[in-house]
Amino acid sequence: MIRMTQILRGISGHDLSMSDFPLTEAVIDSRKAIRGSVFFALEGERADGHDYIENAFANGSIAAVVEKDKTIEGIPVIDLSSKKMVMDFDLPAPPFCLKVGNSLTALQDIARYYRSTLDIKVIGITGSVGKSSTKEMVADILTTKYATFKNPGNFNNEIGLPLTILNTGSGYERIVLEMGFYYPGEIAFLCDIAKPRVGVVTNIGTVHAERSGSQEAIAKGKAELIQSLRQSPEGTAVLNYDDPLVKKMATETKADVIFYGLDPRADIWADNIQGLGLKGISFTLHYQDQSIDLEVPILGRHSVQTILRAAAVAFADGFSMDELVNGLMESNLQLRLVAVRSESGALILDDTYNATPESTIAALDLLSELRGQKIAVLGDMLELGQYEEAGHQTVGKRAAQVVNFLITVGPRGKIIAETARASGLPATSIASVKTSTDAAEMLRYNLKEGDVVLVKGSHGLRMDKISSLLEAAR
Repeated sequence: MIRMTQILRGISGHDLSMSDFPLTEAVIDSRKAIRGSVFFALEGERADGHDYIENAFANGSIAAVVEKDKTIEGIPVIDLSSKKMVMDFDLPAPPFCLKVGNSLTALQDIARYYRSTLDIKVIGITGSVGKSSTKEMVADILTTKYATFKNPGNFNNEIGLPLTILNTGSGYERIVLEMGFYYPGEIAFLCDIAKPRVGVVTNIGTVHAERSGSQEAIAKGKAELIQSLRQSPEGTAVLNYDDPLVKKMATETKADVIFYGLDPRADIWADNIQGLGLKGISFTLHYQDQSIDLEVPILGRHSVQTILRAAAVAFADGFSMDELVNGLMESNLQLRLVAVRSESGALILDDTYNATPESTIAALDLLSELRGQKIAVLGDMLELGQYEEAGHQTVGKRAAQVVNFLITVGPRGKIIAETARASGLPATSIASVKTSTDAAEMLRYNLKEGDVVLVKGSHGLRMDKISSLLEAAR
C-alpha cells in the first residue's frame, strides 16, 4: 500500500524530507474508511466530502486530503496548495488534513506517481459492451499464474481508476482495469495514469452516443487506449476482428496486435458454437496450429467473444493452451444475468444492470435457446443519441422473432412494441406500461410453470424491481 511520503510526493512533485508511515487504504466514502486509511474529500453533485471529514476520522482515517478551509477542533492542517511550500518539515501526529488546490487532481496526481513506482503489468479494457465480464474473466485466468488485482465494480472513471491503483497492495504482478468512456480524451487521461501494456477493445456500439455523437466518435475515444500503447514496452493490442471500427484500430498503434473473433482470419477464433441454455455454451477454440473443443458454463452464445478476449490476453502473457483451459475452468465469473423462480415456478432471467441494442439482442438470443413460453419485458435503452429510434426498432424486430408475449416499459419502449407488431407479433401479445412496477403487477398473476421471462432495460428505469417483486411473492 502507498506510504505518506508517496502521497506528499504525488501532491507536491517533490521528494519531501520527513517522517514516514504506511497507509492501509484510500477512500472517498467516509463510511468505508478503516483504521490507517487516507480520505479524499471530493465535492460531488449530490454530496460534498468535506462534510464527512470528521466521520472519516471517527472510522479510522489518519489523513484527509481537502481543498476547502475546514476547521475541525484539534485537527492540524498542512497547506500544500502554495507554490512556496516548505520542502522540509515534520508531520504532526495523526489525524491531520492535507490542503491542496483540488482534491480530485491530487488523487489523480498521487495515483500517477504511485503507478510509476509499481513493477506491475497493467491490462486496460474498454468497449461499448462486455467490459466488465471481460475484466472479470481476464483477472480470473491471470490469477491462476500471477498475483492479480482488478478494479472493483464500476471503478472505471477518473475517480475509480486512480483509487484502484492507490489500493493496489505490494506483491501484485498484474492489474486488470476496466476503462469507461464518456467524453473525448477521457481514456487517454486514464492511460496516462495507468500506463497499460495490454489494451483490449471489445466492440463499438451505440451506448453513450447521446454524449459522443456517433459510433465513429465513440470509436475514436476507445482508440485512445490502443494509441497509448505506442510507447509501451512489450505492448499488445487485443482487437475484435469482427467489428470493422475496432479492426481499424490496428493502424493506430505500434504495439503487437492480436485479433480475435469468429472469422478464421483472426489470430484467435471460434466455430461450432452451440448454446446449451442455462448450462452454458460449447465451441471449438483455434489458436495458431492448435484447436480444442470447450464447454464453458457461461450463458449465451455471445459469451464466446468474452472468452476469446480473455484467451488473447492470456496467450499474450505467455499462457499455454493447457494453462488457458485450466484458467477457464477455475473462473468464478458471475454474470449480471441472474435466474430466479417466481411463485408459479416460472423462470425469470434478470439482466437489468443496463441495456444497449447489442446486449438486448444477445439476451433475446439466449431466450430463444430456452424451452417454454417466452416472455420479454424490455425497457427504454438510454443514451443512444441519434441511434435511439433505430436501436429500439432493431430490438423490436428481434423480439418479434423470439417471444410469445412482449411487455415494454417507458416511452422509448413503445418503439420496441410498435416495431414488434409491425414485424408480425400479434397486437394481443404486446403490452406497454409506464413503470417497472406496472410490469411486475401485470406478470404477477399471469405467470405459470414453464414460462421463461427475460427482463432487460437501462438501469435508470429500475427494471431490477420486477424480478425482486416477483421473487418476493413466493
